[in-house]
Parts: sequence; C-alpha cells; structure tokens
Amino acid sequence: MLRSICIALSGLVFGLGLCISQMVDPIKVLGFLDIAGEWDPSLALVMMGALIVAVPGFTAVLRRSQPLYANDFPTPNKLNIDARLIVGGLLFGCGWGLVGFCPGPSIASLAYGLPSSFIFVAAMIAGISLANGFSKAFSKT
Repeated sequence: MLRSICIALSGLVFGLGLCISQMVDPIKVLGFLDIAGEWDPSLALVMMGALIVAVPGFTAVLRRSQPLYANDFPTPNKLNIDARLIVGGLLFGCGWGLVGFCPGPSIASLAYGLPSSFIFVAAMIAGISLANGFSKAFSKT
C-alpha cells in the first residue's frame, strides 16, 4: 500500500512540475525548439532545474544497497544501438518537433481538457499498440 502511495505521489509531483513549468503547453515547447526564429529559452532553465534536483537525488539513491520497494535496481538489459532504437528516437523527435508534445507532458495536459491533448494521447496509444503488434509479429519470424 505504501509503495502505491509513493508511486501516486511521485506521479502527482511530476505532473504538477510539468504544469507549473508549462511543459504541457505545445506552443511553449515549440517556442523552445524554434532556435532559428523567436527562441524561448525558458524550458532550458526548467531542464537545468531538474538536473539540479535529479543528480544529487540519483547519487544518494544509488549509494543504497537496494531500492526501498524492490529487491534490486533495474538495469538496462540491452546496450547496443539498433534500428528499433533509432526509428523510435526519430519518431519521438519528429512528434515532439511537429506537435510540441511528448508522452509525459501530453498525459499531464489531459487535466486541462483540451481536445488536442486527447487526440495526441489517443494517437500515441494507437502508435504504441501498432509498434507492439509489429514487434511481436516480426519476433515470431
């Protein structure tokens, strides 16, 4: 039960941070990505602020022998760069650059009730489902 409460609180703090920093506003994000036009550097400050909190936090956590609510720390089981990683990164970057949304902020933006948020999240879920289907189909051959 305590683990579930911690997970919910972490998600709430993350979502609030996205909302307060305006990372859920596609116009703000696109302004940050528009380095050739009227560039808005404010999201770079948000990212630096996140690093100021995250780096000491990760350092402290990784000094522990194990996490609070698990037997061990998850480690990546795949270290090579393959076509799936490259295509996924390209799709993520194209989606973020064209629309101004990425997965976390798009879900947090649902709280505002904007139709564009719901359309993006529905398309994202459909894309994830398609990718999983293709992955399973190709892994069987």
